[in-house]
Amino acid sequence: MGSMFETLKNAWKIQDLRKKILFTVAMLIVFRIGSFIPVPGFAPDRFAAYLKGGTLFGFMDIVTGGALANATIFAMGITPYINSSIIMQLLTVAIPKLEQLSKEGEEGRKKLAQYVRYGAVILGFIQAVGIFFGLSGALYEGRTVLGFITVTLTLTAGTAFLMWLGEKITEHGVGNGISLIIFAGIVSRGPQGAYAVYQLFRTGALGSGVLGILSILGIGLVFLGAIVAVIWVNEAERRIPIQYAKRVIGRRIYGGQSTHIPIKVNLAGVIPIIFAMSLMAFPSTIVSYFFPNSTNPFVVWLRNIQNSMWYALLYALLIIGFTFFYTIIQFNPIEIANNLKKNGGFIPGIRPGKPTADYISRVLNRITWFGGLFLALITVFPSIIGQFTKIQNIWFSGTAMLILVGVALETVKQVESQMLMRHYKGFLE
Repeated sequence: MGSMFETLKNAWKIQDLRKKILFTVAMLIVFRIGSFIPVPGFAPDRFAAYLKGGTLFGFMDIVTGGALANATIFAMGITPYINSSIIMQLLTVAIPKLEQLSKEGEEGRKKLAQYVRYGAVILGFIQAVGIFFGLSGALYEGRTVLGFITVTLTLTAGTAFLMWLGEKITEHGVGNGISLIIFAGIVSRGPQGAYAVYQLFRTGALGSGVLGILSILGIGLVFLGAIVAVIWVNEAERRIPIQYAKRVIGRRIYGGQSTHIPIKVNLAGVIPIIFAMSLMAFPSTIVSYFFPNSTNPFVVWLRNIQNSMWYALLYALLIIGFTFFYTIIQFNPIEIANNLKKNGGFIPGIRPGKPTADYISRVLNRITWFGGLFLALITVFPSIIGQFTKIQNIWFSGTAMLILVGVALETVKQVESQMLMRHYKGFLE
């Protein structure tokens, strides 16, 4: 943590980086201002009442920094853009033409980015239509043609503006703009989460007197320990040693050096959790949309399913499954083995070709099991703690923690790399 602040302090001394940091902060302030501008026609109190009881809505509200519950122009946040990016990654694997585009360098990446933007606007409009019809009871005038046009276009425009804002931060600021917008949204809800714990302490829900103080200290230590564990796993990697054979071309000897293939333990990041959360929260969210006041036993069970231990178990299994799924998409052992063979590289003690691919697959599977189990544990553990401490605030969830830590580490790394580039530039000049 100390080195992180030291890096930021050193970056502030460099004029170019200082401008980038100030630009990033200014754009995030614009995001926070927009989070308080209401959508015309919605009654915020009724809108927030409709969202209660949905885990997915609760998480989306945390990510948007309260913009969803307050029915503001940024209510949908950057979620449609993220979904569009994930869909494009999956299509890139399935459609050869898109896969070819991804390998065409900068021009190909620009075209894919353009497709992601179009997809984000389309998904944003579909989501806005769902909000209009699903939560029309929160509209002052009910379902009208003018209300439909106003609400759907306002929400879609809000998402498109956030997408543009994120790209501008990436281009002219520090770090990944989309990630920083999510980061800012989660951080802005931190005081509310802390206040919720204080309210539990004040009402005696955590125990009275010294017991209550010890409970808060215990929660703080668990939270700090979880952050340390997340940092350790995010930074951990398994390095497979690689040796390149010596080749004599003319009078020169090429190759012969040793290197390694780094495989991150948490290769999939937070995406498996988002996939699993969306799937698990879908039934209760639909019920909350269309049957908010129903007393049917099955509907009531679906509405409260997230409070059962079976929900936590199935949630954990889905996280592990999606971890394997996304890791397979991101990392192809056969392609790596073929590239090694073409360039004269090999793993000591392993034959080139299929044996190399099989070895890398075995290593990858073991790492993925560990990463998947860790993601499942860090996600489900706060829910288990909540059963005993009565703290159900989603801000303390493992998902929010993973996003916060991941974005902070990635941003600091980018700042360090830019500082290093400027150091070498100054040396050469």
